[in-house]
Amino acid sequence: MDDFMTTGSYALTLGDAFRLARRISSHLADPAVDGVVVTHGTDTMEESAYMADLLVESDKPVVFTGAQRAADAPDSDGPRNIADAVRVAGAPGARGLGTLLCFEQEFHAARDVTKSHTSRVDTFVSGEHGKLGEVDGDTVIVHRRPNLAGTISTDRVEEDVEIVKLGIGTTDRSIRLAAAAGVKGIVIEGFGRGNATPPVTAAAIELVGQGIPVVMTSRCQRGRVKPIYGNGGGRTLAEGGVIFAGDLSAQKARILLSVLLGSGMPMAEIRRQVERFGM
Repeated sequence: MDDFMTTGSYALTLGDAFRLARRISSHLADPAVDGVVVTHGTDTMEESAYMADLLVESDKPVVFTGAQRAADAPDSDGPRNIADAVRVAGAPGARGLGTLLCFEQEFHAARDVTKSHTSRVDTFVSGEHGKLGEVDGDTVIVHRRPNLAGTISTDRVEEDVEIVKLGIGTTDRSIRLAAAAGVKGIVIEGFGRGNATPPVTAAAIELVGQGIPVVMTSRCQRGRVKPIYGNGGGRTLAEGGVIFAGDLSAQKARILLSVLLGSGMPMAEIRRQVERFGM
């Protein structure tokens, strides 16, 4: 048992998630340890799990879990989720799956999973990718194995990375204020295939010219961004140097960009890695 920290997951930082991943790696280095289970608040569990997925090099299982209902609720889901996560962490078939999230008798790849409901116990889903497997009593069943892009070696993460979410008529105010405040990277959660309003498109291209990486994701829950439309759309953004992140969500793309920036990669390599992890 390692009482790493007791903080609401809504209050965690990128640095906290990085330190957690490092702590997980230190435990997995012990030959007596077969796997690690991490209990974590559900609000940002998927982000901490993806940070671990990018950084932990061991093929031993790392399984995040938690609860939607309070521990003193008559039908609390926490004890069952923890028991299932321990079963997954101890299952030989779970080795080499990357970091996992186990909830409501299912386990998912950290890259793909997201919290989809504010309160239901079956909140975690993996969209069109689907779950990796399930826990049926004492049996751990693996349905599919993900195509892992590998891990990234770094001694730090860049915490000054912001997400700019777009709606109809969104101005360039937020993205320019972030740049003026010294942001090191920006993730845009744009429209459809990866489009933005004209003011945001212009600002994003300007920021790329200043050496600030800008990554495009979609506010759609399924599908991939791809530079299709010209006349100020995704193709214009891509031509201006904005990086398209495949089917990564905005919050996952932010985790990835923080790791890549922390590693000191040049812009060209950041682009290559974002496109690789977004496949």
